[in-house]
Amino acid sequence: MAEAERIIGTPDIPEAAGDESAQSGSDSEETSEETAAGGQDGQRDEAGPGGRGKRKIAVLFSVAVVAYALDLVSKMIVVAKLEHHDSIELIGDWLRLSAIRNAGAAFGFGEAFTVIFTCIAAAVIVVIARLARKLYSLPWAIALGLLLGGALGNLTDRLFRSPGVFKGAVVDFIAPKGFAVFNLADSAIVCGGILIVLLSFRGLDPDGTVHKD
Repeated sequence: MAEAERIIGTPDIPEAAGDESAQSGSDSEETSEETAAGGQDGQRDEAGPGGRGKRKIAVLFSVAVVAYALDLVSKMIVVAKLEHHDSIELIGDWLRLSAIRNAGAAFGFGEAFTVIFTCIAAAVIVVIARLARKLYSLPWAIALGLLLGGALGNLTDRLFRSPGVFKGAVVDFIAPKGFAVFNLADSAIVCGGILIVLLSFRGLDPDGTVHKD
């Protein structure tokens, strides 16, 4: 009788412990798989359109900062060292440095419309800043960065140089033979504009898509 009770009533403890261990191992594997999946999803999100867009925006503003800084520093040097002095010949009569004050647009056009050009430059900056949110193309980022840096450079002159706010004259100093005197901001604007025209001819949009007419 005791032998029968022992056989019938004794629980299979090792087997139960083995089941619990197997269940615990299964739960650990599921947790590890979920963690790995979460990590992969995070990597995909970081490398997705949002991540690419942030990198292109960083390129845009980096190019703009470099263009703006070069223009600002060059104008400060010209005002301090060259204004009210004789021109400096770099390549004979073909290229000279000659400081002038320009109340008009780039290359001396429209000197009677200083306030209008100031407002246009401010509007260009706002448009570029808004367009940056949908920017996924590196060439477009460079082009818009050049435009933004150039517009900021000349707008700074409009706001802070004499004869007054919104009427300030831009400092120009690069004087090729037979051509209008200009500055580095004008050069950045022209280069950015040419690049935009080329990108448009190729059908490349700021969001990175390519269309064919």
